[in-house]
Amino acid sequence: MNWKILEQRSYTPYSNTPKACIVVGKSGNYYPGVRVENISFPLTIPAIQAACCFCLADGDTPESVLLKDETYPEQLDFWVKEFDLKKEVVSNIENVQFGDAAISIEPSLVKNKLIDLLKDAITIHSDFPVSALLMTPAGYVSGVNVEVSDWTFGLCAERLAIAKTISYGVENLESMSLHTLKGEFSSPCGACRQVIHEHLPDNEINFFHADGTLSVHYTSDLLPLSFSSTSLTK
Repeated sequence: MNWKILEQRSYTPYSNTPKACIVVGKSGNYYPGVRVENISFPLTIPAIQAACCFCLADGDTPESVLLKDETYPEQLDFWVKEFDLKKEVVSNIENVQFGDAAISIEPSLVKNKLIDLLKDAITIHSDFPVSALLMTPAGYVSGVNVEVSDWTFGLCAERLAIAKTISYGVENLESMSLHTLKGEFSSPCGACRQVIHEHLPDNEINFFHADGTLSVHYTSDLLPLSFSSTSLTK
């Protein structure tokens, strides 16, 4: 691995300013994070937010962050304070290896996996666990909702799964499945719908509801009359 390859995974069609970092967990595992922009710019996911949330969703605790140079990414101050992170500027990351983001699951077992993932959700504010699985040719990439001390810096399961897929270099997002433990109807929030629309604009989204039923929808139905503009793409 090197910084150029990692930065190239960034999704930055609006700023053309790729950003990347690597969070090291207490386990010793490495978690990559890249900037994932959105046409609705407040929904952009900074590299450090992505990497820390991947670490937390894995049951690990962020311990340090590796940076390419002194040009620190957005939100760095918050995450450093939140977990007392050690900042390290490292030019050579050839020996850094990441785990596999995609896992192999039989389609018939997707619901069972979604149920199992709910235990990994961190819901210190909402007590409302959500799980997501993003299907790709390489396998399924998982996501759960992660909440931290400041509500605004957490990530929903759907957005975490998308950011994880991009940060780990997994290509070709095909469909998404999600599940909630509570409530009558599993459904993405408005922010997630906007991000899903950016990366899976005409794809199937499978809702596994708390009552055991399933409904299948298309992204275009979830966000009708969505905002888009080629004027924002440089």
